[in-house]
Amino acid sequence: MARLTPTPLAAGGQEAHRRRVPSPVDAPVTNARRRLRLLQLAALTSTCDRFAIAPLLVVIGLDLGAPLAAVAGVASVYFLAYGLMQPVWGMVSDRIGRVRVMRLALLGAALAGLASALAPNLLVLGISRTVAGGCFAAIIPATLVYVGDVWPPAVRQRPLSDLLAASSLGTAAATAGAGVLADVVGWRSVPAVTGVAGAVLWLALARLPEPDRAPSTANPLRSIATVLRSRWALVVFVLVFVEGVAVLGVLTYLAPAVQALGSSAAVAGLVAAAFGVGSLGWSRIVRLLVGRVSPAGLAAVGGALLVASWAVPAVAVTLPTVTAAGVLLGGSWAFLHTTLQSWATEVVPGERATTVALFAALLFLGSAAGTALAAPTAEAGAFATVFRVALVLSVPLALAAAVAIARYGRAAEPAPAPE
Repeated sequence: MARLTPTPLAAGGQEAHRRRVPSPVDAPVTNARRRLRLLQLAALTSTCDRFAIAPLLVVIGLDLGAPLAAVAGVASVYFLAYGLMQPVWGMVSDRIGRVRVMRLALLGAALAGLASALAPNLLVLGISRTVAGGCFAAIIPATLVYVGDVWPPAVRQRPLSDLLAASSLGTAAATAGAGVLADVVGWRSVPAVTGVAGAVLWLALARLPEPDRAPSTANPLRSIATVLRSRWALVVFVLVFVEGVAVLGVLTYLAPAVQALGSSAAVAGLVAAAFGVGSLGWSRIVRLLVGRVSPAGLAAVGGALLVASWAVPAVAVTLPTVTAAGVLLGGSWAFLHTTLQSWATEVVPGERATTVALFAALLFLGSAAGTALAAPTAEAGAFATVFRVALVLSVPLALAAAVAIARYGRAAEPAPAPE
């Protein structure tokens, strides 16, 4: 038998060996972690900008001499632009790449953040926030599609859960930090911070490699038509639109509800941050349950948490009930939304980017609709009524989501092999 002898280490090799240079086996894991960290930072920044407006509604209205409903209109237009630009960015990313789209969008968002910080009136603020929403719209779907391109289906919900954790942290940081910054420095510092973060990420993402995929040359309208022909895709889209109305649309009014009780913007932001903190904590539990509990089971838990979240403040609007609503709503987001999100990445595999873009578009169109529809009631101070309507919407959403995902799982199971 031939005898294997050790190969001499090159000069300096012993020192490198002591430092343990990563092996080829380690390299893919390390690279995947680095990629995920950059994606998480991008998702965090996008989420910060999106959720920072809620604690500022009352403060901006006082500073610019505008009623709450008008300032809420700025938030609605932001969400509308955020939703409408999702398919556009999705189709562009299929052609020029996921990373290029994120960098282009971050550059535009950075400029819009600066314009928002300098806005002299509500009209200019509305225009600049619309541009910011349209630009930041590219980030979340691009990160989701990047994960779908790089991670295999068996483990995909774990990095998706990590992205949710980053978004949840961004939500908590935005709602808590925006209120504090508004009280200490002024509301204009908030869009300035997210704008600077966008500029920094524009530089950082230059190190993120594009997924190994061929650019799409398909007609984008044909891609959309292919997705819309899928019955299951339509089910996902209806569910996520209603979720946008009942969750993100009404979530906008947690901070104003607290301010209506006489609390400052800082306190209102801290209470509203319960959603981000809750979703961050609950997402850790989801991560442990993936692979052990069926998607339908995860959706059922998320639906139950959603119903409970609005049932609490529907009884009475107080600091404790609004805080509890935020925590429970964060749990629903971690369980139900990530399950819907993962479903969207696989329901039409050949058109993943278009499907995810439409998914995100409908989520934020629902958010814009919910924010706009609830604005007159919130302007009148009837926040308990807002939460009761959200509760009424949440019950059928929770039931429909659990049943639909269970049926899809059974339909997707391979037929047993003939004996």
